[in-house]
Amino acid sequence: MALFPAFAGVAEPGEPPASSSEGSRKELDWLSNPSFSTEDALLLHQRTTEAANLISEKSPLIRTTSRSDLSGESDTDDSLKQSSKKRKKKKKKHHHYKKTKKKTRGDSSSSESDLDTKHIKDKATRSGRNHEEEVAANLGKKTSNVTSNRFVWLDDIQAFTAETFRIDKKPDPANWAYKSLYRGDIARYKRRGESCLGIDAKKQCIVWDSSASKRKQLQRRPERYFTKNNVKILNTDGIPVCNKSSPSNLTAFIPVFQTETDDPSDTTEVNPLGIYDPSTTVWLQGKDCKSADHEPVNTQQTVQEPGININSILMTKVEEHNKKVRENPRDISAWMEFVSFQDELMRGPSPYASQGEQEVRRKSLKLILEKKLAILERAIESNPSNVDLKLARLKLCTEFWEPPALIKEWQKLIFLHPNNPDLWKKYLLFCQSQFTTFSVSKINSLYGKCLTTLAAVQDGSMVSHPLLPGTEEAMLAIFIQQCHFLRQAGHSEKAVSLFQALIDFTFFKPDSVKDLPTRGQVEFFEPFWDSGEPRIGEKGARGWKAWMHQQEKGGWIALKPDDDDEEEIDEDQEIKDKTLPKWHIWLDIEYSREARHWLPWRPDKTKKEIEEDCEDPERQVLFDDLGPSLIQLSNPDLQCQLLYSFLQFLGVPCTSKLFPSNLYIAMDENNIFDSVFSDEKPLTSVDFPLSGFNSIGHMDTMLQGRHHIGHYKEGEEFIQNVFHVLFLLFSGKEKSNLSVCWLQYEISKVVQCLQAKNKKKLKAQGRKSKKLAKNLLKAPDNRNHLSLWKLYAYLEWLLGNIDDARKVFDTALCTAGTGGLKSPQLCSLSLLYAQLEVELLESIEGAVMSRAVHILTKLAESGPYVPYSGQVLPVNVLKARKTYEHMLQNYLSKTPVSDQDPACDANQLVNLVGCYALFQYLTVGIDAAVLIYAQTSEKLEAAGPQTCENTGENFGIQNFPTALEAVTLLHTNLLRFHMKISVYPLNPLREALTEALKRYPSNQSLWRSYIHIQRKSHSASKARRFFDSVTRSTNSLEPWLFAIQAEQMRKKLTESVQRADVGEIHSTIPETGLTNRIVALFEHAVQSENGTHCPLLWRMYLNFLASLGKKEKSKGLFYKALQNCPWAKVLYMDAVEYFPDHLQETLDLMTEKELRVRLPMEELDLLLEV
Repeated sequence: MALFPAFAGVAEPGEPPASSSEGSRKELDWLSNPSFSTEDALLLHQRTTEAANLISEKSPLIRTTSRSDLSGESDTDDSLKQSSKKRKKKKKKHHHYKKTKKKTRGDSSSSESDLDTKHIKDKATRSGRNHEEEVAANLGKKTSNVTSNRFVWLDDIQAFTAETFRIDKKPDPANWAYKSLYRGDIARYKRRGESCLGIDAKKQCIVWDSSASKRKQLQRRPERYFTKNNVKILNTDGIPVCNKSSPSNLTAFIPVFQTETDDPSDTTEVNPLGIYDPSTTVWLQGKDCKSADHEPVNTQQTVQEPGININSILMTKVEEHNKKVRENPRDISAWMEFVSFQDELMRGPSPYASQGEQEVRRKSLKLILEKKLAILERAIESNPSNVDLKLARLKLCTEFWEPPALIKEWQKLIFLHPNNPDLWKKYLLFCQSQFTTFSVSKINSLYGKCLTTLAAVQDGSMVSHPLLPGTEEAMLAIFIQQCHFLRQAGHSEKAVSLFQALIDFTFFKPDSVKDLPTRGQVEFFEPFWDSGEPRIGEKGARGWKAWMHQQEKGGWIALKPDDDDEEEIDEDQEIKDKTLPKWHIWLDIEYSREARHWLPWRPDKTKKEIEEDCEDPERQVLFDDLGPSLIQLSNPDLQCQLLYSFLQFLGVPCTSKLFPSNLYIAMDENNIFDSVFSDEKPLTSVDFPLSGFNSIGHMDTMLQGRHHIGHYKEGEEFIQNVFHVLFLLFSGKEKSNLSVCWLQYEISKVVQCLQAKNKKKLKAQGRKSKKLAKNLLKAPDNRNHLSLWKLYAYLEWLLGNIDDARKVFDTALCTAGTGGLKSPQLCSLSLLYAQLEVELLESIEGAVMSRAVHILTKLAESGPYVPYSGQVLPVNVLKARKTYEHMLQNYLSKTPVSDQDPACDANQLVNLVGCYALFQYLTVGIDAAVLIYAQTSEKLEAAGPQTCENTGENFGIQNFPTALEAVTLLHTNLLRFHMKISVYPLNPLREALTEALKRYPSNQSLWRSYIHIQRKSHSASKARRFFDSVTRSTNSLEPWLFAIQAEQMRKKLTESVQRADVGEIHSTIPETGLTNRIVALFEHAVQSENGTHCPLLWRMYLNFLASLGKKEKSKGLFYKALQNCPWAKVLYMDAVEYFPDHLQETLDLMTEKELRVRLPMEELDLLLEV
């Protein structure tokens, strides 16, 4: 009997096995356990000893984990190699049973399997050849049993509980080498309750859920409406879900029919798996693809896979566009449509998306731009001479290329098309708005080059390129734009010299040089300019022609100057208060010098001055600065426009509104919101045509906004001299128009005095203006000129001399004759007289017997005028009404005659409607007047665009307001007056204004009236919706400007209510995010085509941010504004006021860009020291 009966049948290694096993086993039946295996026990024993030996041999411990962080102290190269070899062997040998195991083992099992492998290999080599097959067979059978003893599998446990643990008594020696247990060996749990474990079982709980399932749930959250997939679904066309053949009668219940799909029997042959879309299936059936468009789409498929349906629609459109441009590559509109279609094709997420989605949007934008660029390059290959395609390409390239590369591309384009004036305008604007390459001298010489090139094309000296229609008008527009550019950059002397030179070059040209080309004429003009002769606007100016004649005879006779008019100009002391901050003193002196020194400096020969005597060399203008810009104007209308542009430049209001070709580049003054007498006198409110522009010599910051009335003495003399020279050039109607302009200028100065409430200045100005008016009326040509009489009477009325004004009006009407309603000037005079009288009325009651009705009745009678005696006969009123009605019907029914002056005809109609409506208002009531305006507007709208179009659009210059526009203005003014003196609903006025503004979105007077009435409204939602619709439908900048102004007025109103010192305030006006709304409006406006380069818009934005106290944001915005408008000196002056600490930095920037700095810092320091 063996010492250990259980191991009796096991032989020692190297010995043959015992043969007498039968008898001994029977003896020990009481010890036998059927579930016990001797091989298993031996394996367990030997494996334990092997593991102990292996651990004792290797002192550096290795943790063979999947994500082990091996420290440098415990790892060596050998151990790394060995562990990797073990892993490889384990993978190769045990791959077959690994698949069957559950993958819930920790890394300890992985290390144990390595030891198992090593032990099996060693045992196999040690055992004799007789035991090899037996052990291998036993191993194959019992592997799972061995493993099951080491590992406890959840599947093998019968009584499965919620909390099942495995107790691993075997130590892990790797824990000695590492600071903590491996995280994979620690069970995941979550505590519920705050008490200590084991104290109170009721107050604690441990949850063993894994967090992986929660992550999956988080990822499967329902998508919101603004996510990319849902936006894509919303942007697609809806799919009909009812049959078209269903009855259309309306019932209480409308059944929803499922769309019928195609018969499956037809499609199963060609589409057995259902993987083709409908159009492919139809094509495979051999049918026409076009029929597929009209077949209903399977709604079930659409619901399941919306992307497929959308993509198929878009792909169809792509195919259509490709087909168009392939079949007709010369079709420019098709190429442009294809380019704009790319936005629809790759539409990004909503602008209100999160930050991450914005990044996706930017990427997709770049992709769109690249695709567009590729399409345009293909288009240019097919149409190499087309300018529009090349311009579109350059516009896209601004997103990718650096400014120098872009300028080179522009230069190539200009070189290929030097005769295209529109291209030149865009090129000039591009160069003018590139901050990195901008300097005033560069841009000025570029304007000169442009006008020289176009003049050569006009002369025919550039044979390679033909003259395009409209070139002469475009040249004048570019010239005026150059003058405004110089004015805005502070070089006002150069701008005035340019106008002087071109007027002399156009109106005083000697006959001997008229046949020469432009450059030849300029060469003859240069000696005259440099001769020191008086120029236009200077005393004793005779002109180029007279100088040439005198030169041929032998020169001028030197005349002694008149000493009587010599008067020393009283120069105010420049620094009035030295205690002010340095930046404030600089702004004051700069403003003062801008106002005094806008005329070019010339040496006074009577005082023996020479050019070196000039203190500021910048005040002298050399011929090289203006010679290249001189052009020939042969059209008489364009010659007159040049004169009116010059007068407007000097601050003289003109009868026709003449603006530069790009109106918004020159707009830099916020007086467009000033409504002069709009509240007090709605019928006769003064509308200055010059709103939005700083006239020469007026340049100040937006906060201070100082406006001296008119000009200083030198400037006023200059304007007088200009008018005297122009009177010699013209006669008749043109001379009368110039007289009207001059008197309007005087009236504008009186109005400014009234606004400033400066009584002393008003009295002095009134005397001067009346003196001028009387002198003009004394001239033989002007004695019967009713427009001058009207202005003189209006001047007296403004000065408060109402009785004198009535005498002037009566005198004019008595001398006017019996023209009646057929005379436009008489109608205009009577209308103004009646309007002024109506404004004196306190109520509409008893107005039938008023002076206004008497004036309008006498006008209709067409007889000699009799002054008002205190009563009006009812019979005369009835007769006058019939006369007005017949005259209006005749005017509206007749077709416009081509040989008549259309502007005069339109003016007559407007005055007639104004008189008739005012007459009906006074005698019948407001409804009768509104009916006349409605009838007239309806007729004018039906007359077609030829009645309503601007006559000056071909020139790029806004001309007379159209008839419909003027009638609407009279209509709204009358409604506003009626609302002032009596109770009347606001809605008719609002509707009239909205209709008019949809038609004329750039009319500033109508916008002023609109924001004036909206100011009183509690709810701003209607106005906001209206502004939004107008800004979407037009390129004009006025809707943006007035929308911003309306919101700013609203903000001031809420602030004044909330700051009122009357105890507790419950504000009824919601302030919900007004600041953010205004900022958003500004951002959209400056991104619009016209707003990007508008100095006024940037100034308003900068002023708003500065008023909020956001200094850093304001500074960033200032530099952003300079990127778009680097030429606007007012922006730099505003910056000096907002950021006084950076005065030197701002002045350095101005000097670098060659803007005019009249007071350098060095001079200011010297002045402060004195």
